[in-house]
Amino acid sequence: MKKLFLMTLGFIFLGCSHQVMAEKFQLSDECAPTVMNMIKCQVAEDVSSDDAIASMQLRANILNFKLVGHLPLSKQVKVMGGKSERMEIFQFCDALIAVEMVKYNMAFSGYLPCRITLVEEKGRTYLITLNMDKMLGEAGLPKELVSLGVQVRNNIYSIITAGTEGDL
Repeated sequence: MKKLFLMTLGFIFLGCSHQVMAEKFQLSDECAPTVMNMIKCQVAEDVSSDDAIASMQLRANILNFKLVGHLPLSKQVKVMGGKSERMEIFQFCDALIAVEMVKYNMAFSGYLPCRITLVEEKGRTYLITLNMDKMLGEAGLPKELVSLGVQVRNNIYSIITAGTEGDL
């Protein structure tokens, strides 16, 4: 399991005039940036989709990062007569942080709640989420909100890594 580590080699520049020393969670080696400002993680071969989901839910509970929504999209597609491999959307949020971000700029509401999508494709399972490093780098947050943004980033990256590695 990847641990939090202290960035000792320098300061993190997050697209604003403030440089901040922050602890950043390191994503699983199975995760990489992909198109449309997303990160795609291939779930380990020995981890089932159900175990990946259970791992994410457990990690969210440990982090006190609330699972506020779940959309089993592929089930809805089937009910409507369509065909789809498994696809489920999980929504996580810290309401106190969310309200502070939206007070700063309403545009943040478009990112709420934070989402992780599980997609099965050709016998493999993937977890996909927003590339929060890139988003935070472009946000221009004031100094007092940078640490909250990094906290949300760390929580989502920890949750997706738990699912990717099956950390029950």
